[in-house]
Amino acid sequence: MLVRRFAPGDAREVSDLIARTLRETNIRDYSAEYLENDIRRLQPEDIEKRASRQHFYVAEEGGRIVGCGAIGPYWDKEDESSLFTIFVLPEMQGKGVGRRIIGALEADEYFLRARRVEIPASITGAPFYEKMGYTYKGGVTTPDAEGLLRMEKHR
Repeated sequence: MLVRRFAPGDAREVSDLIARTLRETNIRDYSAEYLENDIRRLQPEDIEKRASRQHFYVAEEGGRIVGCGAIGPYWDKEDESSLFTIFVLPEMQGKGVGRRIIGALEADEYFLRARRVEIPASITGAPFYEKMGYTYKGGVTTPDAEGLLRMEKHR
């Protein structure tokens, strides 16, 4: 498996991967309406915009993209960063893809310069992030108004 930086030609495949993962995996924790709203905001052109503002990575195996994730500054701060858009194809979950993506993100300059890294985590993803050493910001373990859990890691 190769984890590499996003290339412009990856946008459609990444968008499709995200939509499929939301519909098949996150559906246990969110309504279809909530997920379809997210999918509408994660079309190829949206992915390209994200990749232009953040360091976006893809995990590739056998010539296909099986996972993705990004890191960027937290509200333009130099000493804080955020992880975004972390998804793994349903059939690849539990096979180390997410760990490899987190490894790449945590080796990125945005992570290395940060004293604190936050993740706006889905309910579905929170147990994985806990395994990766992230904790609930302020000890809050219930979703916020956006349906997300704020998780963080201090360095």
